[in-house]
Amino acid sequence: MDKKNALRAGALAAGTTLMMLLMSSPALALTRDDGDDPGTGLSVGATLGLYVLLPLALFAVIAGLVMVLDKSKTRVTKPSKAKA
Repeated sequence: MDKKNALRAGALAAGTTLMMLLMSSPALALTRDDGDDPGTGLSVGATLGLYVLLPLALFAVIAGLVMVLDKSKTRVTKPSKAKA
């Protein structure tokens, strides 16, 4: 019974993916609309900075603020191993 459900889920996922690929038409992206005025493209450095470095920096700032502003009194520490 488990194998049948897995097969059904796989077939559904594959069918959905195939339908999405067939229904989306990337060729329509080449057609310009009225009033379409795209700006200049981003360089590689600007793209990496915007989509990689900026989210990492934002994550670091939020994590740092959470650690610094933590008001809980309970601290979990590892027990030290006693040397015999």
